This record gives sequence, structure tokens and C-alpha cells, in this order.
Amino acid sequence: MKKADKNLQQKNLDTELSKLAEIIRHGEQRVAEVPSVVATANPKGDAKSVFNKFSASLHQFVSASDRPHVCASSMRLLLVASVAFISITGCNRNVNIRGNQTPKSQVQNPISAPVPAPPPILQSSGDPNFVVNVVQKVGPAVVRIDSARTITSPRTDDFGDPFQRFFGDEPQPRQRVERGSGSGFIISANGQILTNSHVVNGADTVTVRLKDGRTFDGRVIGEDPVTDVAVVTINTTNLPTIALGNSEGLQPGEAVIAIGNPLGLDNTVTSGIISATGRSGSAIGASDKRVDYIQTDAAINPGNSGGPLLNSRGEVIAMNTAIIRGAQGLGFAIPINTAQRIAQELITNGKVDHPYLGIQMVTLTPEIKDRIGKLGINITTDKGVLLINVIGRSPAANAGLREGDVIQSINNQSVTDVEQVQKLVENSKIGIPLQLEVQRDGRNLQVAVRPAALPIQRES
Repeated sequence: MKKADKNLQQKNLDTELSKLAEIIRHGEQRVAEVPSVVATANPKGDAKSVFNKFSASLHQFVSASDRPHVCASSMRLLLVASVAFISITGCNRNVNIRGNQTPKSQVQNPISAPVPAPPPILQSSGDPNFVVNVVQKVGPAVVRIDSARTITSPRTDDFGDPFQRFFGDEPQPRQRVERGSGSGFIISANGQILTNSHVVNGADTVTVRLKDGRTFDGRVIGEDPVTDVAVVTINTTNLPTIALGNSEGLQPGEAVIAIGNPLGLDNTVTSGIISATGRSGSAIGASDKRVDYIQTDAAINPGNSGGPLLNSRGEVIAMNTAIIRGAQGLGFAIPINTAQRIAQELITNGKVDHPYLGIQMVTLTPEIKDRIGKLGINITTDKGVLLINVIGRSPAANAGLREGDVIQSINNQSVTDVEQVQKLVENSKIGIPLQLEVQRDGRNLQVAVRPAALPIQRES
């Protein structure tokens, strides 16, 4: 379309608008309502319906003496405006409609912009404020646990009193009080609290502080360093509690909330997702622990230990317990099914006995096999778990296991890494023999090992 034609149409449109405005100014006061009435005409209707709508508005709002002028000017205005509209929207479009056919653009459903999916956290919870709701629901059942213990160490100061050493007096041991702080959560209204073993291990005094400000002396019912679970009780009733969930079947990406007292900042709330499940103790640098940890990116810091990791419904699915120093977004928690099982044994028996064989082992890899071969030890298999130490007078030693043996299976279940052996031993029964198939000097042997209770060394 030529530029001169566009300019002419714009000039005509301006002229008609000026004429219409002048006529309306001389009409009745209610003529100002004409545009709103005309605007209600169906823009997709035919010209006749628009004209009838407009005529009705003229008779309603415009005086008889001004109607011919308004009508004539308005018709010219509508005509010019329609031409201008086509010139703006249709210059690059070829429209060819035969007979009474309807353009495809009018019969097809309009394409709407895709609605972005909500984040995974909102999808799993269904409520953008679910963190607030969970905290209000369970926050009062999360407690702070302060502990203190006396550490005694021998005096080794070479710069002590020389006369004391001359007369043969023994140097006196030094004592210091070590204080720590952690978290916990109430699992029964009569004062039973679940926390980490390392929060209260060896403590002389334990103090429990509730969110409402009340403080109680705590008593350790029992603790289990192997799984890092402990139960503390306080002498009171009618306490708020937290519902325990199910840690089986958890999936990476599920929303989680952590509540605790990191670095002395009470009642701190962080949130994130489950990053992974089934992390072994050896994978996170805690090879002495028999736990398959849940990994989360919810912020966990010293002082969070023993606090709850919650799902979007406010149920405890794990107990926060460990971090990797110098890393961000790498927190680890004990699955609540494990913590609950251990807690029940502690409440019932005051202790937990874990099956024990008395071996140190590594997963056999090509690199390990090559290094062992250079030491003159013949290993013909490529897979299994290599014994690198057998503790004297242990169940393994009594059964005849040796360093250099490669475990192939336990109770007819094939094993290829250390974690599999640990799980099978942990799930066994003390005193009930385990049937091990081992390879020694190229020969396969069957060895029956009767697990004993794991000796527990507690910090003094």
C-alpha cells in the first residue's frame, strides 16, 4: 500500500473525528454515552447489526435536530476506520473467500500460550504455602538439646613444675568441660524425644528446651553409635508430637523441610528436595555407620543434628545427622524407618545389638587386584569383596576366614561390593550362621560364620 494513500486515509479519519466531536458537543449531555453503547455491538457480527445498534443509540441519546449530522458523519467515520483497519492488518495478507465459506482462522481454535508447569515442590505439595503450614503444625514439637561432658586427658606439659618432676610426683590429669548443642523432636506426649547419638554421647548433663521457652533436664534412655540414634526423655506430659512418616519409596525431587537449631539459631527452617537415597556410610565418609542415608539440598549445619526432615504433609521422613565439610547442598539424614526401629529397641532394651563378623574389606576392582598381585597374592576372580584384615578371636577368625579371601556370596546371594555385605550382615541374626562362599587360591570354599554382637566402644 502506498504511503500517500495511508496519509490521505489518516487525514480523512482525523477530519471525520473532528466533525463528530463538534456535533456531539452541541448535543445533549447524555450523548457522551454513545461510544460505550456502540462499543457493545458484536465486533464479529455483520454490518447490519452494527448499524442497527448504532441507530438505536442515536435515537436514545442524540436530539432529533442533530441526528442527521451525527448519522452522516458517523457513517463516514465507520467507513474510513474500517478501511484504515484493513490497511493496517491486511497489507501482507492475501484473503480469498469463495461464496459463504468461513476463513480457517475463524473456525480453528485459537492457539493459547502454554501454561508453565508449577515447580516440582509445588506439584508435590499442591500448596504454595505448604512450608508455612508445616512449620505451624509441627514446629512446637522440635526441641533444642544442650549437652555437657567432662573430658579427662593426661597432663603432658613439659614446662610444668620442675620440682614436682624432681621429687617424682605424678602430673595430675587435666579436665575440661565440652559443651554441644543439637536438635530433636518429640515422638510421644509423655516426653520421649528422638535425636542423634553424637548429640548426647557421653554427656554428663542433658538439657531440653521447648519452643515455648520451657526447659527440662533430660535423661538418655539409650543410644546407638552404629546408627547414630538416641532417645532422650523429659519428665512432663501433654507435649506436642510429630507424626512419623514412611521413608520407603522416597524419590529424588520430593519436597522436604528441615527444622532445627543450627549454630545456636533456634527454630530455623530450611527447605529443599531429596537429592538422592541409599547413600552408604562409606560414600559420605562415615564407614563406621550402618545406615543408608537420604541426601538433601535443604541447608543442614552443625546444630541441625537430630532434627526432623519433613515431607510436605508435615511427617518426619528422616532425621538430619551429617554434612560434608566445605560443601554446599550436601546434607544427609537417617531414614525414619531405621531411626524408629532403633528407637523402639532402645526404649525396650536400652541398647541395640548389631551382628558382627570381625572383618575389614574392600570392593574388588581391577586396580585392587593388580596391587594385590604384586604382593604375591593370587586372585583369579574379578568380582567380589576382598578381606584385607580378619580380627583375632572374632567370629570370622573362629570360622577360618583369612586375609586375601574374596567373598562371592552370602546365603546364596551374590555380592560384589562392601555395601551389600554390610546390609546382609546387618539384617542377619546374632548366633544364626551365615553361609559364605569365598574364593581362596583359585578354589571356592563354603564357610559358615556365626555372627556375634558388635562390641561398642563409647567415648569417655
